[in-house]
Amino acid sequence: MNITVNSYFCGAGLMDSGLIKSGITINQAFELDKDACKTYRANIGNHVKECDLTSELVLEQDSCHGMVFTYPCTKYSTAANLNGTRTGDELFLHALRHLAIARPEFYVVENVPGMKAFPVVIEAMTKMPDYYVQVFCPIKSEMWLPQRRDRLIIIGTKRHFSIRPPENTRPIKLSEILEDEPQVSITQSVYARLSGKYRDKPIISNPDNGDIAPTCVAHYAKDKSTRLVVDKHYPHGVRPYSVREYARLQGVDDNFTFPVSDNSAYKQIGNGVSVPVAKWVGSEMIRYMKQLTII
Repeated sequence: MNITVNSYFCGAGLMDSGLIKSGITINQAFELDKDACKTYRANIGNHVKECDLTSELVLEQDSCHGMVFTYPCTKYSTAANLNGTRTGDELFLHALRHLAIARPEFYVVENVPGMKAFPVVIEAMTKMPDYYVQVFCPIKSEMWLPQRRDRLIIIGTKRHFSIRPPENTRPIKLSEILEDEPQVSITQSVYARLSGKYRDKPIISNPDNGDIAPTCVAHYAKDKSTRLVVDKHYPHGVRPYSVREYARLQGVDDNFTFPVSDNSAYKQIGNGVSVPVAKWVGSEMIRYMKQLTII
């Protein structure tokens, strides 16, 4: 059985990569960012549409078994409190519009745990009539990867189905994702932050101590001094993560390319879904759909 999904706010395709690894087919994908679409096409396919989803008509889209929504988390994150931008947004209403009209067999929503602070959003995404909804929070990327990243996963199915939580695995170690000759530049901000000239000290991870990296963030390219890794080959014994290392922290295969600037690549990676998380979701949805063929 070929199980199909339409992917919304798909970014560069990290979520879709994991779904594909599980055996799911992506029918259509929708993304606003031009550079993200460029990366998506280079790695996954031309079925991504560069568009503003708020103006897309549901009934003009391909039919599918499931819908996956990974709308931006910036305004739901607790980090947004620092800048007074934790306001939420109305993109969830367009996810709700798609669900209400298309009524797929299943749907998936991924976001930060901070979205739980917005009861209107949670109600919309978990109280859909005629859907059995299960909420998983936090789903920890560190079960698979050397990155501390917690996420909220909401899954709705038309029939009752017990979704299995992720199984414990041996996570990849930080030392395993580091490059021998990383392509990184040390900016003055790194030295300034190390010397205490910023409000916050950098988060330094030492692979020899069994450390894992903090959450990959989209704005890393703007200030790589915030997250550093121990490397004796560099001044002060630390350096930023390379683009490839940042991608590996998200579980992205090395054959996944970023035909964009490094700044854009960091942004796309930080905005993405950890690939093993998506693969777990996809595997459970395949199990669900196979159950329907037995009933």
